[in-house]
Amino acid sequence: MTKGIILYQSKYGATKKYADWLVEETGFDCMETKKTTLLQLEKYDIIILGGGIYASGISGLSFLKKNIEHLKNKKIAVFCVGASPYDDTAFQQIYAHNFKKNLSGVQCFYCRGAWDENKMNFQDRTLCKMLQKAVTKKDTSAYEPWEAALMCAVGQQCDWTEKKYLKPIIEYIKG
Repeated sequence: MTKGIILYQSKYGATKKYADWLVEETGFDCMETKKTTLLQLEKYDIIILGGGIYASGISGLSFLKKNIEHLKNKKIAVFCVGASPYDDTAFQQIYAHNFKKNLSGVQCFYCRGAWDENKMNFQDRTLCKMLQKAVTKKDTSAYEPWEAALMCAVGQQCDWTEKKYLKPIIEYIKG
């Protein structure tokens, strides 16, 4: 029987929500990436890592990068969580940015997250405000999907998390 673990790094809760849902679906163990050691992962056959997308990086991925050589005999996948609707071009850019060298070939999946400026820390809220200001100078018909999503979410609380985003991950685990 295969044994798996869901590792996650969640800043505002959406990634943790997906990790919890994956635990419900798989029965796998679950642990925050920051509290995980390589030694703890030896007993697992499958490792799923989840993290939010911030400035094109995936939080928690540094753990995998640092330890990938020791985990080569494991089935590994990553799910990243972002506020934008799925866009293939944007996702491919995120993948190319994060999955270089020894991470190339690692499966990655996208799950849509949430947006709540009231929960954001000062730095994230400031960066979002700066992005919003820059985007307002563009013609709305020229918005990238992430820009349209950003402008629609201004000042609102939005939760786009849905279990349907986990289906490809579950299929990958079973495959």
